[in-house]
Amino acid sequence: MIRAAVGIVMLLIGSTSHAATIRAFVSPTAVIVHAEGKDRLHTVDGTPVLYCGLEAFLGWSARLIGALIEPGAEEGPVVHADGKKVALSGLLAGEGWLRPRSLNDQAQEALAERRGGWACSPKTEPFAQMGQRIDPKVTAGIAMNESGYRGRPWPWTLNVAGRGMYFSTRGEAHATIQSLLAQGRSDFDVGLMQVNWRYHGHRFRSPWEALSPATNIRVAEDILAENFRRSGSASKAVAWYHNANPERGMPYFHRFMKHVAQFQ
Repeated sequence: MIRAAVGIVMLLIGSTSHAATIRAFVSPTAVIVHAEGKDRLHTVDGTPVLYCGLEAFLGWSARLIGALIEPGAEEGPVVHADGKKVALSGLLAGEGWLRPRSLNDQAQEALAERRGGWACSPKTEPFAQMGQRIDPKVTAGIAMNESGYRGRPWPWTLNVAGRGMYFSTRGEAHATIQSLLAQGRSDFDVGLMQVNWRYHGHRFRSPWEALSPATNIRVAEDILAENFRRSGSASKAVAWYHNANPERGMPYFHRFMKHVAQFQ
């Protein structure tokens, strides 16, 4: 599909000096390109993210009307936006309006931060999209306990020796992890699911990967599955995610249940 889309844009541009521009968006996966005096429909591979409605997307996309568009590489056509050349599909995914077939880093971050169309999705949606084997209500409820910030789980969260730290970007959180490791420290929790580095850091290939929303969720799923096998109890599996001591684990479980009760 992407190669076909590139072919369409190349046909529009041809070998002449006439530039192709974006005339209008129909949806996040359909854009009208103007070149050689003609308008043609170009499709973008992926799934539209329209939880906030089509009008919200069209309002956002108005900034790209008239932008130059040209052939790109594997990611497809490139647009000139904010003084830079960016892949159209990457821009749409990174702004939260397109879910690509494979949830790359850009798409994961937009989903976890609830950008664009994801802003109006259920709180469980990131966990449904990026999880693999645990009910997303369970992982979302734990995330609300672990990294809840302004009413939603926040991916760029650390807890260092009991002190919560919230960062604006993945890069900022990663820099702090690197600083902690350089000091020989491992007493911190990472990401959406606040996975403890001292006990579970070996499950990640790197601190950067530990902050990946999808990887962080899947490691948490592994821990929950192990807790269930050990305890034989779903409630204990959740409580033990925090602490196997009932005096600490059960209050954690009750907070978790309050969050789950609020999910639609």
